[in-house]
Amino acid sequence: MIGPQPSAQPQGPSPGAKAQEPLEVAKEGGGASQRAKQPASAGPAAAMELEGSPCLGRVVRFLLPHTAIEAPLPQEEEQQFYRGLERLLGPKQGCFGQLFAAAGWADVTEDRFLRKLLVREGQGEAGRPQPGQEVTVKLLGVLEDGSLVEKDPMLTFTLEQGDVIQALELGVQSMQLGEVSFLLTSFQYAYGHLGRDPDIPSDASLLYEVTLLQIRDSPDLGLLPPSTRISLSKQKRERGNFHFEREEYQWAMQSYQLALGILDSPGAVPPSPEEEEELQEHQVKCLNNRAAAQLKLQLFEEVLASCSAVLHIDPDNVKALYRKGKLLSERGEDQEAMKILKRALQLEPTTKVTPWKLLFGAVAVALGSMVTSIFLTTRS
Repeated sequence: MIGPQPSAQPQGPSPGAKAQEPLEVAKEGGGASQRAKQPASAGPAAAMELEGSPCLGRVVRFLLPHTAIEAPLPQEEEQQFYRGLERLLGPKQGCFGQLFAAAGWADVTEDRFLRKLLVREGQGEAGRPQPGQEVTVKLLGVLEDGSLVEKDPMLTFTLEQGDVIQALELGVQSMQLGEVSFLLTSFQYAYGHLGRDPDIPSDASLLYEVTLLQIRDSPDLGLLPPSTRISLSKQKRERGNFHFEREEYQWAMQSYQLALGILDSPGAVPPSPEEEEELQEHQVKCLNNRAAAQLKLQLFEEVLASCSAVLHIDPDNVKALYRKGKLLSERGEDQEAMKILKRALQLEPTTKVTPWKLLFGAVAVALGSMVTSIFLTTRS
């Protein structure tokens, strides 16, 4: 059978069970307390004794039966999901390959690495979500060995904003409100060569059951309070970090840009001084991260613009000073580069953000360019 199996009834005490903590009871008429003792040779039921009880004048014995914690049975929706997988795959596991060529599946992408099998029809074309709309889905996803690695009863995301893997982005756009479908995806549209630590290995295919629960327009950012905008922006920035770590720099840059757009939106409710400070803190983080993605994409003018935006908010931001100074030195703008890098060098000992040797190297590049320029001018 595919999926998690209920564990057998455990026999005897659970091997991982902790020993019962001794109880302390104050003895009347004395300052010392006496501990309940558990005999070393306890039988099927552990015995705890309170010796010399002043009230009863005899030993009081409490018998505590052993307890064993059973592994929870899969929830009913998971059981139904695995029964559906068995109907698709049969009792064997590791058979996704045959589904990529099986009849009855619709190809979501032309390369056939993302396919869909309709389980229950939706409400018609009028219920199909559009790019930019917010959707909520119920999601269950497994690897080829039957391991459940994705489960979310109410996953909400905005289409075409990079919030989820491409398999879900593209698959959900092909669905109708109320529809239930299986989505079969190769690693190209899932978690790629890197996988997702610790549960999804590299180059892993996934099979999802997706139910499209809700479709709605994205919220008006101007009506959201500052705290909500900060929270939404943080989610986008963290998604950008996810893409950046996977070297998906274009998607990362888009996520950081979306995060900045949320923070920059004028709200109906003015922020408090504390919220204004937090908004600026998140703006600096998003701008610096966007600059890092732009640098990977060799968008040097855009990097300079992002660094300048950071320094407008935080003139002493070492990351932005270093990136801007280094780029200016590489462009031959030595005087401006020296001025910026000198400021970064003055700040670096207290920030621990940029290693001294990198800053020193950038200054050396600028100085080297200046010396070369002077030498060539003298010769001519």
